[in-house]
Amino acid sequence: MKLLLDACVWGGARAELAAAGHDVVWVGDREDNPEDDEVLAVAHREGRSVVTIDKDFGELAIVHRRPHRGILRLVGFSARQQGSATLTAIERHGEELAAGALIVAEPGRLRIRPPEDDLDAE
Repeated sequence: MKLLLDACVWGGARAELAAAGHDVVWVGDREDNPEDDEVLAVAHREGRSVVTIDKDFGELAIVHRRPHRGILRLVGFSARQQGSATLTAIERHGEELAAGALIVAEPGRLRIRPPEDDLDAE
C-alpha cells in the first residue's frame, strides 16, 4: 500500500511499514513544512493514503470536500506504537482505506467512515 506519513507521525514508523512491504513517504523528510491541505493534495496526486494524528485532515476531507485516497488518524498511541497500529488498521481495512475511507484507530477500537463516491471521481 502507498502511504504518506504526516510530519506529526513518528519517523521511525516508516521503517516498520516499509519492512512490511508498504511504499512509505514521510513528510518529515521534506525541508519545508507543508500545510495540511498541501499534504493531502500531494498524497492524492501520488495515490497515497495519509497517516496522521491530526484531526484537521478529516475536516478537510468532510467539510471542505478535498479529494483524497484515504486518511488514517491515530489517536492515543505512543510514538513507538504508531507503526504497529497502522499495520493493524491496514491488515483489517486496507482496501477500504485505499478506496478513500476515513479511519480513526484508537487502542482497541477502529472507526470507519466509508468513502464518498462523489469524492473518488475527483
